[in-house]
Amino acid sequence: MTQPAPVTVAYGDGIGPEIMTVTLDILDKAGAKLAIETIEIGEKVYKHGIASGIEDSAWESLSRTKCFLKAPITTPQGGGFKSLNVTVRKSMALFANIRPCVSYHPFVRTTQPTMDMVIVRENEEDLYAGIEHRQTDNVMQCLKLISETGSERIIRYAFEYARAHGRKKVTCISKDNIMKMTDGLFHSVFDRVGAEYPELEKNHMIVDIGAAKIAAAPHIFDVVVTENLYGDIISDIAAEVSGSVGLCGSSNIGQHGAMFEAIHGSAPDIAGQGIANPSGLLHAAVLMLHHVGQGDIADKIHNAWLKTIEDGIHTGDVFNPQISKRRANTAEFAAAVIERLGQTPSHFKTAGGADTKQHTIRMPVISLPKPAVKTLHGVDVFLHWRDERAVEALAAQIKSLSTSLKLSSIDSRGLLVWPESVAKSEKGDHWRCRFLAANDGDTVTHAQIVQLLHDISESGLDFIKIENLYYFDGKRGFTVAQGQ
Repeated sequence: MTQPAPVTVAYGDGIGPEIMTVTLDILDKAGAKLAIETIEIGEKVYKHGIASGIEDSAWESLSRTKCFLKAPITTPQGGGFKSLNVTVRKSMALFANIRPCVSYHPFVRTTQPTMDMVIVRENEEDLYAGIEHRQTDNVMQCLKLISETGSERIIRYAFEYARAHGRKKVTCISKDNIMKMTDGLFHSVFDRVGAEYPELEKNHMIVDIGAAKIAAAPHIFDVVVTENLYGDIISDIAAEVSGSVGLCGSSNIGQHGAMFEAIHGSAPDIAGQGIANPSGLLHAAVLMLHHVGQGDIADKIHNAWLKTIEDGIHTGDVFNPQISKRRANTAEFAAAVIERLGQTPSHFKTAGGADTKQHTIRMPVISLPKPAVKTLHGVDVFLHWRDERAVEALAAQIKSLSTSLKLSSIDSRGLLVWPESVAKSEKGDHWRCRFLAANDGDTVTHAQIVQLLHDISESGLDFIKIENLYYFDGKRGFTVAQGQ
């Protein structure tokens, strides 16, 4: 006899309690074996003064069950409140966000009737690391962090997912024509890992044209793997193109835990009216049932949902008088799905069966890259300097310092302004000054950098940040300014 799978459930905010109640009812009527622990998260917790939106007791439940079915929550506007979704993903090491995007033509309106793609989004790195600083009166900074291990883990997962689910193609999306080091690393790892899967077609797209193609020609994609921010954007594009963001669920997968959620928000404007579409959360629950080894129940629910859509029973967000037979509220739609448990669709492909049997995704331990020969060749010193004089005045003040390092260049937010630049009239208060060894190719020491910073401070200049300039195995580990 199947042992009940331990699951932590959060009813969330806004429409969350309404759609979670009917989703759990459907799971129960379908015969899902679940041992549910309920936790409180989101708006109520924030209002109790807990900035993370989740209490310690909730973490204790998640550490026990390692499986989280979460309804949408509301994050208060303004500073001081962290995104609970990001916090849970990072705290539970849920590195992969999996979002299937399928069109349900002709029963749900869409411009892309053949769409059937899966977006595999990296979940822990990139700009979503949330490392931000105010550096000057005028400039804020957000750090983009991409690691080789994080890239390999998500890319390998995407290829394993494609292999396990009978997919034929994996597309990498990045912006490595501009961010040549961070996105360049992601692309190069894709090429390296992809070579281990010769049976799968592989290609790469720049994110701008990739997003456009997802909107206009999603049939050319099968599995897409991408970084955190790009994945967040293009997965919503794909969900909307498929017909409605209200239909899509997603899974967040880690080595030792998983979270399942609808992709839409808490929709407080319709909360309490009983008209919300529970389909996104129900699809997330179907993904959860597969994860906990109850795939037969998952397929039973999925087929009943497909049959309900085929029969024209639709909630208001996807109701179409030309196609729909009945406008259903939340409870009526759930009742219709329950009524069809055990039935299969006639238009859509039936979920489950031998031809759709999923295979195990095998993820090896991913180790840090071998140590490189690392040599220090200079330093970038970022200054908060607000002066009406031309940038030559800043260069002259720096060059008057008795430093053993030479001033190589000055740029403003990445644009070269000194020397020999057409952008000398650039006005701002954020300046990157690059210092190199006096003789080209020589290395520098930390002591030289410390002395340089002391001299800069003594001269009255305000340094706000430094970045050391390294070579790794003889290859430059930093970029040059635009125009240099």
